[in-house]
Amino acid sequence: MADVNLRRILLVAAGGTVGTAARLALGLAVPDAGGFPVAVLLANVVGALLIGVLAARLPASADLRLLLGTGVLGGFTTYSAFMTGTVSLWSEAPALAAAYALGSLVLGIGAAALGLRLGRPRRGAAS
Repeated sequence: MADVNLRRILLVAAGGTVGTAARLALGLAVPDAGGFPVAVLLANVVGALLIGVLAARLPASADLRLLLGTGVLGGFTTYSAFMTGTVSLWSEAPALAAAYALGSLVLGIGAAALGLRLGRPRRGAAS
């Protein structure tokens, strides 16, 4: 039992390492636009889409879902940077900060729903 839990923890840790490095790379490649956290928004929306696809395709107990979903995509997406970005933006542009927060929420939910739909196995295709 302990070996199974350790293996699962190591899968998440390895995936998280990759995901956080990918988020850093995205942040370096896509700079903020006038204080607007573009890279964080992209990471969270793309991550929500991909997590939706994984959730539709892989059972929650699957090791691959732990590695890719909880690990890689959990590390790639970031709630803390989303919140700190919103608070930082609020001091300069409260309306933009509110739009960013609401837009992030709506886009994230939409992306996750789209991912679940895209990832759902297709029923027999018509011949």
